[in-house]
Amino acid sequence: MIAPNGNHRLQLIAYALPALALAMPTIPIYIYLPAYYATEVGLGLTAVGGVLLAARIFDTVLDPVCGYLSDRLHWRFGRRKPLMLGGGVVAAGAMLALAHPPDSAGSAYLLGFSVLLYAGWTFVIVPYTAWGAELADDYDTRSKITAAREGAMLIGILLAAGIPLLTGGGTPPGPATAADGDGSALRSIAWAAVLVGVPGFLLIALKVPDAPRRRTGRVWTFAASAIRQSLFSIFGNKPFLRLFGAWFVNGLANGFPAVLFILYMEHGLNISDGDKPAFILGYFLPGVLFVPLWVWLCQRSDKHRIWCLAMLLASAAFAIVPFLDPEQSWLFLLVCVVTGATLGADLALPPSMQADVVDHDRLQTGKDRTGIYFALWGMATKLALAFAVGIAFPVLELAGFDPEAAMPDAIWALVAIYAIVPIALKISAVAIVAGFPIGRRQHERIRRELAALEEHRGIST
Repeated sequence: MIAPNGNHRLQLIAYALPALALAMPTIPIYIYLPAYYATEVGLGLTAVGGVLLAARIFDTVLDPVCGYLSDRLHWRFGRRKPLMLGGGVVAAGAMLALAHPPDSAGSAYLLGFSVLLYAGWTFVIVPYTAWGAELADDYDTRSKITAAREGAMLIGILLAAGIPLLTGGGTPPGPATAADGDGSALRSIAWAAVLVGVPGFLLIALKVPDAPRRRTGRVWTFAASAIRQSLFSIFGNKPFLRLFGAWFVNGLANGFPAVLFILYMEHGLNISDGDKPAFILGYFLPGVLFVPLWVWLCQRSDKHRIWCLAMLLASAAFAIVPFLDPEQSWLFLLVCVVTGATLGADLALPPSMQADVVDHDRLQTGKDRTGIYFALWGMATKLALAFAVGIAFPVLELAGFDPEAAMPDAIWALVAIYAIVPIALKISAVAIVAGFPIGRRQHERIRRELAALEEHRGIST
């Protein structure tokens, strides 16, 4: 396990490195891949949208299965490592296949390799996050572990955003070359993710200790009924329900600005294409830089209180947006910096709290279900983004928003969904999690009781 005394920084770095490769394909999957297959490959927007939606639905259903397997299976090489490495190989191969489609590629090709990509990614991220929760049982060290992982993911997104510019694929393309630019960017980022991922995955496999298997005296069986029973019992965990609800609501609050970011810059503030990268960098870079601050604050207070502070700070920044006009784009850059800084808290602190919830569940039930808990966590993340897209765009269309000729009333609808709705959602998330029952003192009690229980059973953790 990673000790809280700072003597194992290499292990912490080794654990965080795969997150770089995991985050890098985020931009090509959401931005470049759909446009490339719709135009250059020639499948059309409707077909591509339907195929990717079907692949995402399958991916969401796969999460609890992956979590259950991650908890149940034990190989000689470790509990989580084999699933991660296998999923990484599948995801890397599928990503390269999608970036280099043959001339005969059609909807079946896109569907097949998208399913493999999402499935491979799930079989990496679920055991990866569960493993992080098991690397330490100390309240503060867990925050450092999740902060290192999520900070590395933000750096991976920044790297992916810069790769097309360095390779020439990010230059503003004209109508005839737009698809070529999307394809070039997709290929560049895919290969970069693989080249970064291979040493990262090897280093984590060799340098990071695997979590010990906790014997609970119960026999695990793989069956659909067993998975359902486990899920139902998990939703009886009240601290988990409170944290899960706040995480999902705040995920929606972050999802609406994420999917409308480019549209708001274009039509709300008339920001040019050449200036957009500065605002994107102004959002993600503070997310990386401020992660250590949130970890430092958590060492002086409970994690849920610091998370509430971050959400309220983001709400205050969003409150400025409805009053901005195109001449005040510099003020919007400040909004991006503040909300980006709070993103670090959104990403680093709740997963650390989730690890504490898993300890509570283990004390109450005697079961080690870290994997399935973090699988549900992943489902909530995916569903929040899906709901944000599924709600924002239809509402804008109903309001009469047209990117080619938006009317003032429709622009107001864009501003409202971009900024006002997230404020209401974040305040709701604060209300849900403000009374979270597992703080520093409560978790210390849980740790002592778990240690006594496992000592009684003759189990060494």
